[in-house]
Amino acid sequence: MPGLRVKRPRAPLRAPLFVQLAVLVLLSLLAAQAINIGIILNLPPPPPNIYRVSEIIQALQGATVVSRDGVPLATYHTSTPPDAFYLGRFAREASQDLQHHFNLGPADVVVSNEPVRWSLPHPPRRFGRSPRLFRQGFSRDDHILPSPFKVAIHQPDGRWLVVTPREGFPSPWQIRIFLWFVLCALALSPAAYLIARRLARPISAFAAAAERLGRDPGAAPLKLDGPLEVTQAVSAFNDMQDRLRRYVEDRTAMVGAVAHDLRTPLTRLRFRVESAPEGVRQKMTADIDQMDAMISATLAFVRDASHPGERQRLELVSLVESIADEMAETGLDVTAESSAPVVIDADPIALRRLVSNLLDNAVKFGTRARARVYIENACAVIEVDDNGPGIPAQESEQVFEPFYRGEPSRSRQTGGAGLGLAVVRSVSRAHGGDATLENRLEGGLRARARLPL
Repeated sequence: MPGLRVKRPRAPLRAPLFVQLAVLVLLSLLAAQAINIGIILNLPPPPPNIYRVSEIIQALQGATVVSRDGVPLATYHTSTPPDAFYLGRFAREASQDLQHHFNLGPADVVVSNEPVRWSLPHPPRRFGRSPRLFRQGFSRDDHILPSPFKVAIHQPDGRWLVVTPREGFPSPWQIRIFLWFVLCALALSPAAYLIARRLARPISAFAAAAERLGRDPGAAPLKLDGPLEVTQAVSAFNDMQDRLRRYVEDRTAMVGAVAHDLRTPLTRLRFRVESAPEGVRQKMTADIDQMDAMISATLAFVRDASHPGERQRLELVSLVESIADEMAETGLDVTAESSAPVVIDADPIALRRLVSNLLDNAVKFGTRARARVYIENACAVIEVDDNGPGIPAQESEQVFEPFYRGEPSRSRQTGGAGLGLAVVRSVSRAHGGDATLENRLEGGLRARARLPL
């Protein structure tokens, strides 16, 4: 009813994209930390390398010593001793043994032992002292020193001789940490992929709809789905598409109405021209016939633009060959090269008119038409060559304007109403492509119509 406003349905409330991404990152970090903490708390750390004090003495005396895990002891000289920041039972026992063996005082021996946790043969007690360290290959009477450590003795020349385990890279502990991160990434990858895909799907659909708008302005509107920002953009896009469609329809309908109304005064002119002198009558009749042809062409153009056909899959090479064969049967010099099939999604009626106009234009102005179809840059290309004089470079775009003809005489024998190339470009762009003209080096004109696959 007039005066009533139709309310458009509002988009459902959705979380903004920023919030969804922030939640995704936060949940990923929390999940990764939870997995890492769970692994660290439930798996024991790797055991340290353990050396007898006697082996350390041998290394200080120049011998090559390697632990049971393959980690050698390295020695070097320094002017200052290392800091003895931890003096546990093992460090005290090692320091006493070194002082006794080298006959040195407490100030001349430094044992710097870092506190670490290692694997025990039995779980540690909750209360009281932990069981004594015992590993296979060591007796209970051996004085041992677990890594990491630095042992230094004062030399007569004033320098310090330091011995320390030379662990390679990566160490077993570093390998384990790396494996933890790999397992954590593998565990989180499926969830991250699903969430990222859910966020990206509306954006991909929006991009595809924007590309489809160039091919088919009458396509169905997009579904409001996805984050808040995307739904707002989709809603604005649907409104824009609807306004464009109405604008094109109104403009086309106006042109059609004007062309239709022109036929009434044109009919009156036909009756009145009968009373004109013979010499003037022929010229006036020719002008009226040309105006009538232009009006008919305009109405056909408006009719095709207002009522586009349904898109469907069609084989382009067969279509071009069939139209070329039909024109050749009427005595026109038209041929089409055979090639591999090219299938596109298009309006069959509009595409048939495009090909017919290209071939007809080549025959009218170039005496013959040579057509071919091929694929280039994800587009199907319809190419038509003729043997005509070509066109000036500055008119290569003007000839696509409605009612424009480069041939100055504008006689009906050499041209029609001037809508042929306008229809070619209109159909090409309606399918998401374009049409161009260029002069060939060997002479003649080459017309190309590109249609996306």
